[in-house]
Amino acid sequence: MSNSNINKNLDNLKNETLHWSAIQSQMKEKLGSEVYESWLKKISFIEEFNNYILLTVPTRFIRDWITSRYLDQILQIVKAYKKEIIRIEFKIADQKSIKETETKEEVQKFDNKENISFIKDSYLQYNRIDPNKRFDNFLTGSSNKLAYEASIKVSENISHYNPLYIYGGVGMGKTHLLNAIGLELKKNNKVMFISAERFMYQFVKSIKSNDMVKFKEYFRNTDILLIDDIQFMNGKEAMQEEFFHTFNALLDKGSQIIVSADRAPNKLSRIQERIKSRFSGGLVVDIQKPDYELRKKIVDQKTEELNKIYFDQIKISKEIQDYISTEITVSIRELVGAINRIVSFSRIYNKTPNLAETKIVLKDLLNLSENKVTIDLIQTLVCKFFKISKNEMLSSRRSRYLVRPRQTAIYLTKILTSKSLPEIGREFSNRDHTTIIHSVKTIEKLKENNPEMVDNINKLKNQILYNTKDNEI
Repeated sequence: MSNSNINKNLDNLKNETLHWSAIQSQMKEKLGSEVYESWLKKISFIEEFNNYILLTVPTRFIRDWITSRYLDQILQIVKAYKKEIIRIEFKIADQKSIKETETKEEVQKFDNKENISFIKDSYLQYNRIDPNKRFDNFLTGSSNKLAYEASIKVSENISHYNPLYIYGGVGMGKTHLLNAIGLELKKNNKVMFISAERFMYQFVKSIKSNDMVKFKEYFRNTDILLIDDIQFMNGKEAMQEEFFHTFNALLDKGSQIIVSADRAPNKLSRIQERIKSRFSGGLVVDIQKPDYELRKKIVDQKTEELNKIYFDQIKISKEIQDYISTEITVSIRELVGAINRIVSFSRIYNKTPNLAETKIVLKDLLNLSENKVTIDLIQTLVCKFFKISKNEMLSSRRSRYLVRPRQTAIYLTKILTSKSLPEIGREFSNRDHTTIIHSVKTIEKLKENNPEMVDNINKLKNQILYNTKDNEI
């Protein structure tokens, strides 16, 4: 299609749904047949929203390749047809194997209210209930004792605390507790264990397939609903609306709800106030960073388990165990990871590492423990530096006095943390990853010719690292 034809039809297309076939023709013309046949032909149009479109590609690799090389050009072609579109989002296509497991037999099992409604191999599967994550192998200390006791109470007496809301950082044992509750209660109840991201995926899928009745039946007819990482529901208004009604329906029928998140209810961003209020109305417990006693207990137990597996092939000295317990303070997951690395070293080199070798093997984990920068800290210090509120920074407003601090915070998050672009986007009011890339590039360009920007970035970096070290965030 020629440029003259595009211009001729712009007025007609302005307020209509995008003509994806025409856009495909333009991509082929502007970017070349070879690029189009190799990569862009694999893109499929899913849906158009107020200011962005949702596309699908077969694999994560293809998505990353397209976004890193052709996204800006594709967006310009789309904007020529509809200028209101300001961003593009990609979704990985469904796998056929998942669809094929939606058998009538599985649906019948659920409808008959059998005990395990976390249907094996069904399209609802995300986190299988793991038989190895039980209450009897969950180690407790002062940092997680309350969450453990509350979980035990719920597993003994449904609706004792309803809902039960457990929050804490990554790798602290939240999923282990939810899993343990599910294991206990599935003996006599119908249990649904799903992540918030998977709940969202099934909600969108049900809308598109015009199958919301089945969706409601699955989630509202369960006895126990366990939802992991509820913070990922942020900004999804339609899904939050459905979750709110599902939540109320389950409470009305006496079902138990257990929720986990990475933060307290009142700190959830872009979650409806009435949902946060419901969470706060139950029992809210947190899991904090493990203290030395708990870390020591975990290292001892993990070492003992590995000794049983490998008999006398592997020995981790008392000195190394104490060193790991003292130095790895971030999370339980990092502790276990450290032990596994030492074991791998021992098996590869057929020797027990000394302290110097241990420090080399665990170098990145030790740095992580010493310098755990959080996005919340970056946002707080940047807002303080530029004298704006966090609500202003995270808002959709595009005033210059807000845009630059926002871009600065995004840039610092990218260089000071290991978070992915989608993760950063979620923490900045669910912004698209293309917005994150644009912010980073903008600050990098400004630094080239703007000494004041360089000075501001350096001051903020020093403040962030200083506060991180002092507060052991």
